[in-house]
Amino acid sequence: MDYREAGVDVEAGRAFVQRIRNMVQNTHRPEVLGGIGGFSGFFSLPSGLSEPVLVSGTDGVGTKLKLAHSLNRHDTVGIDLVAMCVNDVLTSGAEPLFFLDYLATGKLNSEQLTQVVAGITEGCKQAGCALLGGETAEMPGFYQPGEYDLAGFCVGVVEKSKLLNGSQVKIGDVAIGLSSTGVHSNGFSLVRRIIEYGGFSLDATPQELGGKSLGEILLTPTQIYVKPVLEVLRNGLPIAGMAHITGGGLPENLPRCLGANQSVQINVKSWPVLPIFEWIAAAGKVGKQEMFNTFNMGIGFVLLVSQAGVAQTIKSFKSQEITAYQIGEVIEGNGELVIGDW
Repeated sequence: MDYREAGVDVEAGRAFVQRIRNMVQNTHRPEVLGGIGGFSGFFSLPSGLSEPVLVSGTDGVGTKLKLAHSLNRHDTVGIDLVAMCVNDVLTSGAEPLFFLDYLATGKLNSEQLTQVVAGITEGCKQAGCALLGGETAEMPGFYQPGEYDLAGFCVGVVEKSKLLNGSQVKIGDVAIGLSSTGVHSNGFSLVRRIIEYGGFSLDATPQELGGKSLGEILLTPTQIYVKPVLEVLRNGLPIAGMAHITGGGLPENLPRCLGANQSVQINVKSWPVLPIFEWIAAAGKVGKQEMFNTFNMGIGFVLLVSQAGVAQTIKSFKSQEITAYQIGEVIEGNGELVIGDW
């Protein structure tokens, strides 16, 4: 017997690396040293920082991958993978520098996984970070035929004096919410259960979704907020804290950027809920509180800004084609989210 008979095609793996080489190299920044194919990736710290602090984050795509498998569409989940990591790193004020992925499958399908890597490279370009390397693991018998799993991590850097850690937030600061592109990459276990038990087709085009198919809407990739937010920071606008709205929605994630003895009060009527969330709530008979505890509900990222900087911050995002809403303010409290009138 040999390794190929056991289900692992080493030659196919080498050919796959060659196939994606140019895509990966197109994401490289000047700080990247060497190419891909070694045991490690090398990256020089950017110049001009007196006390650089490295910031790291890791995540996956979750059961959204099940929808990609069902629809045989694999060009967007790589963007989700990058977004989930770089948006987390961004909340500290850090600029993402490089990204590495881990891609595991039962049997290497070069065409399928090339689409996945194309999405990862697109995500890295949107975030301005380099795809420094990765790992492709062929694990026969571990995954269902045609399925794969994704994970990744990102490293960023921020000047120590500009690191956001909650201490900059003050009572009275305003919460500005940035619009999401949809469900992003959280809550899909509930979404899939609703689709399964309701007998809904991913090819269906509910009228309330504007003529697009349910599958297309659900596979819309996570918004990457890196470049617009870094532009605001470089312009010197007074950002005191930031939160990436992922699993657990606003109630779990927004309080994570607060200081001691602080809470955030929001008005859930201050922004429009996206149609996909209205469809999920109706199709699954999901209560409003459960919806907010599970999904981003149309707000994918939140910044805490001083009163004086609100108008300019919103204007800056508008000029970068990111819709921003004033959704609440910081109040005295014990680290919870206070929701006003439903």
